[in-house]
Amino acid sequence: MSEENFVYLKRHACSSGLSDDEIMQIAEATELVKVEPGQYVHRANEKLTAIYLVVQGRLKVTLQDSDGAETEMRSLTRGTQFGILIGARIDPIPMNLIANEPSTLLRLDYQKMLDFAATIPAFQLNLFRLVGDDVKKQLSIDRLQQRPQVVTVVHQTSHSRPLTPSLIRRLQQLGEKPCVGTDDPAWQPTQDVPSCALIENGRLLTHEQGQQQLKDWADYGRVFIDCSGDLELEGLERAISFGDRILWCVRPQDWDVASGKIKALNAKVPGWREKTDLIWVLDDEQPIAPFVPELRELVDRDLKLSFSPPSENQNRLLAHGVERVVHRLRGVRVGVALGGGAARGMAHLGVLKLLEENGIVVDMIAGTSAGAMTGALYASGLDPDFLAESFASDLQPPWIFRQMRHGGYWYLLHKYRRGKFDPMLRRYIKDSRLEQSQIPMLTVTVDLVSGEPKVRENGDTVKSILESINLPGLSSPICRDGQALVDGGLVNNIPADVLVNKGCNFVIAVSVTAKLEQEFADIRSDSANKKHKAPSTLQTIMRGYQVQNKNMNSVGVHPADVVVEPDATQFDLSEFTRAAELAAQGETATIEAIPKIRELLAQLDPELFG
Repeated sequence: MSEENFVYLKRHACSSGLSDDEIMQIAEATELVKVEPGQYVHRANEKLTAIYLVVQGRLKVTLQDSDGAETEMRSLTRGTQFGILIGARIDPIPMNLIANEPSTLLRLDYQKMLDFAATIPAFQLNLFRLVGDDVKKQLSIDRLQQRPQVVTVVHQTSHSRPLTPSLIRRLQQLGEKPCVGTDDPAWQPTQDVPSCALIENGRLLTHEQGQQQLKDWADYGRVFIDCSGDLELEGLERAISFGDRILWCVRPQDWDVASGKIKALNAKVPGWREKTDLIWVLDDEQPIAPFVPELRELVDRDLKLSFSPPSENQNRLLAHGVERVVHRLRGVRVGVALGGGAARGMAHLGVLKLLEENGIVVDMIAGTSAGAMTGALYASGLDPDFLAESFASDLQPPWIFRQMRHGGYWYLLHKYRRGKFDPMLRRYIKDSRLEQSQIPMLTVTVDLVSGEPKVRENGDTVKSILESINLPGLSSPICRDGQALVDGGLVNNIPADVLVNKGCNFVIAVSVTAKLEQEFADIRSDSANKKHKAPSTLQTIMRGYQVQNKNMNSVGVHPADVVVEPDATQFDLSEFTRAAELAAQGETATIEAIPKIRELLAQLDPELFG
């Protein structure tokens, strides 16, 4: 048993820098503990006499109150620990440690831990680092999410087989030393990527053979298990039990088969849902992922990618899909928050274009009002230049409105009152849903019944845009499901906080209302004695929202790491026909912000962004 303990211990963070003799010495003093889902490793108010090193699986730590109710505090995965500080207490504490999925731990008596720490300085330092990591997580100082050591890639389609070598090459560029076990007969071994065949003589490797392979790869930081979704359920179960993160790759036409297997595995171990990501592999024939109502019940997250070049008028979101998976494996999630600002929101298109061109891959977008409209269309896959051209054409006031004073405002009123925005937007995204966007897209609206903001992350995309751009005064509230919905800028004009709440650990906010021109309807502070024609009602309404947005920017934008502020003061709020010029302002502001963005991203992950 000590040999198996040695294999597990060597891959744990507490063994970093230790010699094999030192690791074996500690391993011989440990006890291997294997638990099933729902089983308690430690119960509240019992004296803890040992520490537990998590070497496989996932567990949860809960705090129990005097009435016996439990509150989940945090999750523990491979490489973490439980008990280093708690075991030093004389009195027991009301804390439980429970398995979420089949898990393996090494139990080390507390006194023996202290003895090893006293005689092996590197071991003592590693224990301090483990405690420090816990403290950083609790205080939200460490913003990186968990980095899975073992990644199981399940291919429901041969079309996704290029994913694993692509991930390995990219991780090598970042200084990682990955290795792979695969059942792909076409796999081409390379000297710098250790590999083994998962199938021998037509049979999947046994658990013992897998353990021996892990021992041989103990010095490698990342292990990929690359297998076909056509394996028998028992084989898939074994592959998934090893993985800290599961990437289940499907094409839209393969979903029915994959879902049946995922459901069967989740029924066996519900906790596996939390570590399973669905990877949609899309192409020109099916560039949009299907709508799957039960998706969130089956997997933790879905990502979309394509190995095909973008088609006409499409952006590069799908082409950057592999890099987005790398973000996932590195514990990074980059979000962009787009604020409201009527026509000035067209500057967002230039920001998104420049981020894309500079290789800053975005994982999620949240938008309010004009930010919801530009963001949702971009997240659906449309090219920023194409969108700028389309907005300028679609929102060009007809001749009769161009003859009217403030005709641009009257035309917007006409578009709102006659419901013209809906068919305009559906020409581009039809009846697609937010869940089908190429990256997660969230929109912000406000419910006048509750007085609270509402964040949309699912449902009809056009409806979510219309709710978010629904300016009071220009249009009536959209009433549905007991809610009266209006423009989200009333309470949260730049929703950076929404992205943080959804797990983004780096947020770029874009404000097109940060700068406010000191003139309104030809009225300036230096023309106090001049007679002025009274502003129109529509002008006043739009200026009122402009002033409100400027003063509300700090509400949601506070947690943003970088704020990009295009200067759109020379553009009227109704000048959608100047979308290309506004986008150019966004490009200019982004060029100036890129060095700062890169610098801060490098602090988050120096290898990935350095």
